[in-house]
Amino acid sequence: MDKLRIRGGRPLEGEVRVSGAKNAALPIMCAALLSSQPLRLTNVPQLMDVRTMAKLLRQMGVSAEPPADGRMVLHAARITEPTAGYDLVKTMRASLLVLGPLLARCVLDERRAFGEGRRHHQVLGAGDGDFLE
Repeated sequence: MDKLRIRGGRPLEGEVRVSGAKNAALPIMCAALLSSQPLRLTNVPQLMDVRTMAKLLRQMGVSAEPPADGRMVLHAARITEPTAGYDLVKTMRASLLVLGPLLARCVLDERRAFGEGRRHHQVLGAGDGDFLE
């Protein structure tokens, strides 16, 4: 293990810039699916997985531009395609992170719209009005 040995008898001072972490950014990006309000992120790393996740979210109807200067705005006002295309999913394991927010926003919202007394489940990827009872 690497060590830092400090000599000099003086207290340390200064600043260190901590870069964003991919494993933190990807789940937060997926959380944008939970809200119709814009989500503003800072300190987003400029990595291929982040760009791939942004592309996946765009295919679902989310306004998502690749990060510029560590900043990114995601806006899921309307999810137009609640499916994840295999061509992108196969390139990144983290793409599975969209499943929970999609379930919460697309399926459970439909269930609430029909009332708690009736049990309906929307078929993901099916046309409008296709439900299982």
